[in-house]
Amino acid sequence: MKKAIVFGAGISGRGSRKTLEKMGYKVFLVDDKIGISSEKGIEILNNDKIGLFIKSPGTPYTHLVERAIELDIEVLDDIELGYRYKISNGIKGKIIATTGTNGKTTVTSKISELLEVAGFKSKVCGNIGFSFSETILENPDLDFYVLEASSYQLENIKQFKADIALVVNLSPDHLSRYRDLDHYYDTKFKIGNNQKENDYFIVNTSCSEVLKRLDEISGTKIFIGTALSNFEEKTYLKEEQIISEDEFILETSLASLKGRHNLENMLFIITVGKILNISTEIIREFLYSTKNLEHRMENCFNYGKVEFVNDSKGTNIDSTKFAVEAFKNPILICGGFDKNLNLAPLEELIKKNVKEVYLIGEISDKIEEGLMKINYPKDRIFNLKYLDSVLKELKFKLKKNEKETVLFSPATSSFDQFKNFEERGRIFKELVKSYFS
Repeated sequence: MKKAIVFGAGISGRGSRKTLEKMGYKVFLVDDKIGISSEKGIEILNNDKIGLFIKSPGTPYTHLVERAIELDIEVLDDIELGYRYKISNGIKGKIIATTGTNGKTTVTSKISELLEVAGFKSKVCGNIGFSFSETILENPDLDFYVLEASSYQLENIKQFKADIALVVNLSPDHLSRYRDLDHYYDTKFKIGNNQKENDYFIVNTSCSEVLKRLDEISGTKIFIGTALSNFEEKTYLKEEQIISEDEFILETSLASLKGRHNLENMLFIITVGKILNISTEIIREFLYSTKNLEHRMENCFNYGKVEFVNDSKGTNIDSTKFAVEAFKNPILICGGFDKNLNLAPLEELIKKNVKEVYLIGEISDKIEEGLMKINYPKDRIFNLKYLDSVLKELKFKLKKNEKETVLFSPATSSFDQFKNFEERGRIFKELVKSYFS
């Protein structure tokens, strides 16, 4: 019998195990918390004839992974496994794959929703919370698999190919994982690997790091941008309108997705719709009526004139910058896991735009120190470490009849105190309601 190891028992790992078992493998699920220990996993590698090693995206490159590589065992991820299962079983649904530093969840979710409105069978998967391989396994009759791929999930792809690939944008992130920014950006660009001329790669001409990598694109390039340039963008902004192939699509002021970052997101959504021949009327009505995602610029509670905004999806500095600039002098709650990023842009953003800042997580002391160095007033910095302490403090300070925006946009990952950004956002909303209801 064929044998495989799956390292990591999260959503991706459990999905990989299910797919491998369907493929006839005996699967050893290694996870130091709830599965076989890594130490036992090394014994299995040494003594059993393991044919395949699936590494979950969140797991680091430990001795177990290194040992698999030493033994010339193929190390893959769930995306690659799902693609191979799809091809070997003649599953015909097309893959629309999205990555980028910011906006990829919105773009992925809204593309899938648009496809469903237009009458296609579609599901989101990948980094958005569903194993890619398991989604293909359980839904072989879909028209489209709309995949959100993090850089972690793209590290070990080999044969994977997207019919339509998107890199929304590239900005600094995850330097605790990658040796430098080019390493991180190049890993993101693997989403276009193996494309042919009949596949599409949507190029954001507003992102300089994307433009640096044009020679790496093997699919047909479709250019989009926030302005018309010498790239002759297919979809672009013109004053307060979005135009695609010289056709008016929508008035940006009427779109339900607000904020400068969502203008860029809509360019991708519209362009995918146009590639797939979805009518302008359907696209326009969809973007005039669709809702913001949970945990992304989500107006989650009003306490009199005080507005609480849950932007837990703000997991890097650029994302939080978009959120802060959407409001006038918000009260900002930020901080979390230290990703070894340059915090100077965040500190300058706070100094220029934020009324008060409340700091949480392991990075809080570092942000406070940086703010003090650039003379942000000490009496406007509250380094309280924990969300509960922040909301308790705000309960005593905020007055219902005074207009304020309390923005929870952490600017980094959640792993120091929470399982993921969803849990972090959910707990924020629960705490707000418990203190302010």
